[in-house]
Amino acid sequence: MATPAPGSTDSDAPSWWEEDLEAYLSRLESQRGLSEHTVSAYRSDLTRFFREAEEHGADSLAQIDRTLIRRFLAELDRAGYARRSIARKTSAIRAFLSDAVRRGELSANPADGIARPKPRRTLPKALPQRAVTSLLEGIDGNDPKSLRDRAILETFYATGMRVSELASLTTDMVDGQDSLRVEGKGGRHRIIPLGAHARNAINRYMQEGRPHLLGKQATNALWVGARGAAMSPRTLRRVVRNRAGTFPHALRHSFATHLLERGADLSSVQQLLGHVELGSTQIYTSVTRHHMRETFDRSHPRA
Repeated sequence: MATPAPGSTDSDAPSWWEEDLEAYLSRLESQRGLSEHTVSAYRSDLTRFFREAEEHGADSLAQIDRTLIRRFLAELDRAGYARRSIARKTSAIRAFLSDAVRRGELSANPADGIARPKPRRTLPKALPQRAVTSLLEGIDGNDPKSLRDRAILETFYATGMRVSELASLTTDMVDGQDSLRVEGKGGRHRIIPLGAHARNAINRYMQEGRPHLLGKQATNALWVGARGAAMSPRTLRRVVRNRAGTFPHALRHSFATHLLERGADLSSVQQLLGHVELGSTQIYTSVTRHHMRETFDRSHPRA
């Protein structure tokens, strides 16, 4: 731990944990290639934990014990934090302290053995197939924004991409292509076919809509706003909310659910979604089983 610079006061010096935290986050960025958003979440979670630890009298890593960690997590639970949020904070604390053990700053990890709360299993909410078709065909304007928004929603539904992946598309990635090579979480790449409806919508947007929005700006970003600047994930979410009254993940859920309802195998859907573990995709089987039961009850003469 660095000592205060000569002439500095106690109020000028960083807290006992701040320099270690920044060094740790820097290693996460450089060694594991985590996104800026993920690193920011780690910083927020760990900063809150260490500030709570200070309030309970801790003034060094050696004073972090299991009781203090459990007390912190219990306070989050009493404050009404979601299980998923508490689980994330538990993982962040455990990972930081494991790093301290590897670096010889602690002899053991006090977070070992503290179980993460299991998030409640919630089924993804997919839009009915007819609703998606009606939504997409309802965006039928010829103005540049309508052409762009139709292409955005068609591409979301055709590929099941994450909003960050859609925001990263460039003109050369889609020009004349019938599939997209996208970079997902952890820098993993995958190929996603691009259906005819999405291709047609993108081509029309690029020919008739994008040039008007782009103006004199110079960018190869596929999606551009009214002033020609590249659209961020946040602005793409806004487009989906304004046009569809929902969030991009609903279209991703619809993409996966509708594929399975029409007979796609689970491993293919896993690859298209960019899931590392098959278990992340298996949650959709519950949705399709429910759909199958409804179809049976509605269709079989002796159901």
